[in-house]
Amino acid sequence: MSTQLTDAAEALTAEALLDRVLAKHPGRACITCSFQAEDMVVLHMVRRRMRDVPVLFLDTGYHFQDTYAYRDRISSAWNLNLVNITPEMDVTTQERTFGVLHQTDPGRCCHLRKVGPLMTALRDFELWFTGLRRDQSPTRRNLRKIEQHQLPDGKTLSKINLLADWNSAQVWKYMTDNGIQGLPLYTQGYTSIGCEPCTAVPTDSEDPRSGRWAGRKLECGIHTFSKRGE
Repeated sequence: MSTQLTDAAEALTAEALLDRVLAKHPGRACITCSFQAEDMVVLHMVRRRMRDVPVLFLDTGYHFQDTYAYRDRISSAWNLNLVNITPEMDVTTQERTFGVLHQTDPGRCCHLRKVGPLMTALRDFELWFTGLRRDQSPTRRNLRKIEQHQLPDGKTLSKINLLADWNSAQVWKYMTDNGIQGLPLYTQGYTSIGCEPCTAVPTDSEDPRSGRWAGRKLECGIHTFSKRGE
């Protein structure tokens, strides 16, 4: 991705940026999707241009049943090209081998069940669309709309954060305007939804991610493990 486009991206709206990226970069694209509201917005935008875009879902085996049911309902209704990415070990094998890592070593659990599998899956792509926003966490404050990321094997791909400068109100307005119902868990007070054992209703109303990992960390690692280039 050219430096000129990367710099220009910061002034573009999400949809204008999407059109510019697809026109300038014909490489194979994917979207990582947790089926949270931000990802649903990006998925909706991208699918209007690329109906068969691969939708990568990290199937950790620990998700809420509501998340699995919502994923399956949306996948069927929207006819998604859904790619369920699974770890090498199922939950039972991992817990038998290492114990209950999400209790003793959540970083290692996230690496085994999310980071490693995704880094492998991303090797097949040149464009990676996400629903990340700057206001979600201090670790995302310096997020750029277009970033170059190097995977552990040395491959570089362009990571496109279409909603980097959006806030929560904009996300939910888009959802409402386009008739997209969110995960039912939102109505129960959850604001950032990941694996069930490591997700709680937020303890800080000003921090939507304060319910994740009981405050022990801010990121699972899939957006911090790859090496970000300039």
